[in-house]
Amino acid sequence: MELSHISALETKHADLERRIAEEQGRPSPNGNLLKELKRRKLRIKEELAQFQLVH
Repeated sequence: MELSHISALETKHADLERRIAEEQGRPSPNGNLLKELKRRKLRIKEELAQFQLVH
């Protein structure tokens, strides 16, 4: 995995964290959206963790 790919994943992860926090801060958060955002964040986290195991 290239360093640029890792940087892109880290950026996406941070963006998802921000979007999750924004949605949770709303008066009526969309549960389905939160579930999807958290699922995407977990996939990215798993991909980053797998890279760390390999290197």
